[in-house]
Amino acid sequence: MAENIFLFVPNLIGYARILFAFIAFYFMTSSPTMASTFYLLSGLLDAFDGHAARALNQGTKFGAMLDMLTDRCATMCLLVNLSLLYPAYTLLFQLSMSLDISSHWMHLHSSIMKGSDSHKSIDLSGNPVLRLYYTSRPVLFLMCAGNELFYCTLYLLHFAEGPAVLLGPLGAVGIFRLIFWISCPISIVKSLISLLHLVTASCNMASLDCAERAKKK
Repeated sequence: MAENIFLFVPNLIGYARILFAFIAFYFMTSSPTMASTFYLLSGLLDAFDGHAARALNQGTKFGAMLDMLTDRCATMCLLVNLSLLYPAYTLLFQLSMSLDISSHWMHLHSSIMKGSDSHKSIDLSGNPVLRLYYTSRPVLFLMCAGNELFYCTLYLLHFAEGPAVLLGPLGAVGIFRLIFWISCPISIVKSLISLLHLVTASCNMASLDCAERAKKK
């Protein structure tokens, strides 16, 4: 009897992520607390579906695609809302969306064409920055979590500063603003990595094209 890929545990977690993201989108214009809570819960589950896939040997191409699309769509929808809240920075948000989606799509497509099951499976002889990014789980978690916290706290800052935190001689600062400034450099590095994704994946695709054209000659 064939296995039902759609009912694998990592994919069930993926469906829960989609549900939480949808709830976040629903409350995004009316309840910042509910929206940010469910948005971050959806992002947090991303760590669990990967762990379940490895522990249960249930890693699938469908699960990898579901995982990447959920990440990209969730971030894109939050950036759309940020464009409405901060219209002066709409161009930056549009560029961020375009870079995020294009780099991951190109990277995933080139990885699959080279025989990898996921965009998180890379050739270890490739770029050292991407190798560190995808093989070190703490680094990957830090980059992804920092990026999501940056955008999420930027969203929350439109409504409130959050509970005050004392920083000694610097005085008190709202926790949302504190997390925003801490996560800001992480988000910038994450964007640079996405740009590197795009360039590297483009080079890989061009190499595959060259190899295919050489075989035809």
